[in-house]
Amino acid sequence: MRSPGTGYWSRVRKIFLPAAASGVLVFLLAPFAALVFRTRWLHWHYVPGDLEAVRTSLVYSTVAVLVVVLAGTPLAWWLARQRGRATWILDALILVPLLTPPLAFGILLVSFYGPYSMAGLALSRLGVLLDNTAYAFVLAQIYAAMPYYLLAARAAFEAVPAELEEISLTLGVSRWEGFWRVTLPLARVGLAAAMALAWVRAMGEFGIVLIFAYFPQGIPVKLWVNLQDMGLEAVYPLLWTFFLVAIPVPLWLGLRARRRAMVLTWR
Repeated sequence: MRSPGTGYWSRVRKIFLPAAASGVLVFLLAPFAALVFRTRWLHWHYVPGDLEAVRTSLVYSTVAVLVVVLAGTPLAWWLARQRGRATWILDALILVPLLTPPLAFGILLVSFYGPYSMAGLALSRLGVLLDNTAYAFVLAQIYAAMPYYLLAARAAFEAVPAELEEISLTLGVSRWEGFWRVTLPLARVGLAAAMALAWVRAMGEFGIVLIFAYFPQGIPVKLWVNLQDMGLEAVYPLLWTFFLVAIPVPLWLGLRARRRAMVLTWR
């Protein structure tokens, strides 16, 4: 015989939880509905400099993500295979830049890489100027995207049992070959999702870029400039463009990774 409480919680699950979930979804998606209705579709036009900002964000974000993936993937694999107390220290070191407010991070970069800092002076002698240049823009995006990529890529590698790597070693395969032929293929979906996350973070970074690399202007900074100079109506075309170039691929990869995880769970 069921207790009275069982029937009550059953009604809560059937009525309250779906209603609450629907309310949260409406709350999250309402601003996007406002964007659809507030856009002046019959008077669509870009503000001068918008297309240059799109090109800047696409080109330099691609460069930044490539650097993040090439440098971060080996580190993420190494972090995934670490055990012991040192792991907590490594986690904290990764979380510190991730938890630092972007504007504060921009100030830190100016302090360390600025034209009057030791690092900035040393790099300037090599012809690398990190003050409102393409180098500074890419560097700011790398700092914005790297912590997110490391955490997501490490989770992808942790999902691959280390025992499979050990088995490959017993078959005469080197550790490097085992990484390329065993670990990397099994973690590819999670790594793709991590790369997509890094792409969105690089494309959408505003605070660090605003302080450290105001020029050349990418999409986020140009949106802010348009808003300040011409008002809200001037930002909608560029905002739509940002969503179209930055969101579809990461969204597809994220859904694919989620679907694969569900399939593995059902099995």
